[in-house]
This record gives sequence, C-alpha cells and structure tokens, in this order.
Amino acid sequence: MVRVIIERRCQPHREIELLSLLIQLRIKTMNQPGYVSGETLRSADDQPLWAVISTWIDADQWKVWETSPERQEITGKIKPLLIGPERVSVYRFVRQTGAESAHTIDQQSKLA
Repeated sequence: MVRVIIERRCQPHREIELLSLLIQLRIKTMNQPGYVSGETLRSADDQPLWAVISTWIDADQWKVWETSPERQEITGKIKPLLIGPERVSVYRFVRQTGAESAHTIDQQSKLA
C-alpha cells in the first residue's frame, strides 16, 4: 500500500471554492480501482495550507488516477485558486514483522 500526500496553499478568500472542488475530486476518487481511503485537512497553524491524504493499494493505481483526464479536469480548476504549485508525495508503508501497514503494527503492539 502507499499513502499519497498532496499539499496545496490556497489564496485568501478562495477556500470555499477550493473545498467544493476537493469534494468533487474525492467523490470521483472513491470510484477508482485501488483507492482505499482519504481525508482532507487544513493546517491549524498555517491557514492557507491544505493537505489531502489518500491511501492506495499500490503506486501504479495512484498513477493511473493521477494522470487521468477526469482528475486533470478538476485539478485544472483548482490551480487558479492556489498560491504556487501543489506538492505531491508518495510514501510506502514500512513493513515490520509481516505487518501490511502502520495500522497493523499498532494493533499488534496493543495485543503484546
């Protein structure tokens, strides 16, 4: 599994527009092969900073969605609302003792 973190800085007074587009994007993302879960966060200390964190079965399935015309259409509407380009980072889970994800490790620790 991989976790994708997308950071965006929103222009002042454009937050409602951004949130609306992020919701549209999430709705479409939920139907994509390999999508597991996601959440949208806004920084408590840096108000223009937003993060979207999603979990995917693998990086290849994320890449298919990332480059899809459907996603590109919505991200094209998001870009004018931003201060600078978005930042996308893809992380792989660290496997220890056969754990598939950090959640599995947490649950194993509770049982010990």
